[in-house]
Amino acid sequence: MINNNKIIVVLPAYNAESTLEKTYNEIPFDVVDEVILVDDLSSDKTLKVAQELGINHIVSHDKNKGYGGNQKSCYNRALELNADIVVMLHPDYQYTPKLIPSMCYLIANDVYQVVIGSRILGKGAKKGGMPLYKYIANRFLTLFQNLLMNQKLSEYHSGYRAFSSKVLKEIPYHLNSDDFIFDNQMLAQIFNAGIEVAEITCPTSYFDEASSINFRRSLKYGLGVLGVSISYFLHKAGLWKFKIFGGKN
Repeated sequence: MINNNKIIVVLPAYNAESTLEKTYNEIPFDVVDEVILVDDLSSDKTLKVAQELGINHIVSHDKNKGYGGNQKSCYNRALELNADIVVMLHPDYQYTPKLIPSMCYLIANDVYQVVIGSRILGKGAKKGGMPLYKYIANRFLTLFQNLLMNQKLSEYHSGYRAFSSKVLKEIPYHLNSDDFIFDNQMLAQIFNAGIEVAEITCPTSYFDEASSINFRRSLKYGLGVLGVSISYFLHKAGLWKFKIFGGKN
């Protein structure tokens, strides 16, 4: 705990057999109270490794629900366990668990309610081996989103995030996509609620075992990001109301 805040780390897992142990062993349990792993019908031994590590809270999907669907299960379970702060950490070791205390201190001390580990602040993305096309796409999409959403984030696409439970209870994340665009929709909902987001510099690692989407899915994701940004702009301008932001559409 930090300032009597119960901290729960959630691990949305899919075929994370080879990296789960390394990720789990670096979680700072001096501040983290519980760990939840949600397995999205992995075809490898992710569940077995999780059980051998002694992870107490394991949720196993009986069908593949996708990245967004996995996160929904993560947050639902964390709220059921009365978390005050929830940290979403990928079990593929692309992001270091060592930043968890820094992220949580900002929330526990009521400085921010949401904190993102940014790969773009500093030189984390390039040093970590982010493919050039992904880096360029990240910068273009972030510029477009900042313009339409009136924000100044360094990136919207990091999967390393910490939330106050108040935020998870306030935003309708269950209405979002079950695919990768879930992350982007969630940030848009947070901004729509008037909640500020902090960023801290986060080193990252790209290697064979780290999860990544291919070019085709990256293109689909990019188009989805543009759609979310335009929807947000139209909603805030009062030109069209969207259900994920509290509208009727």
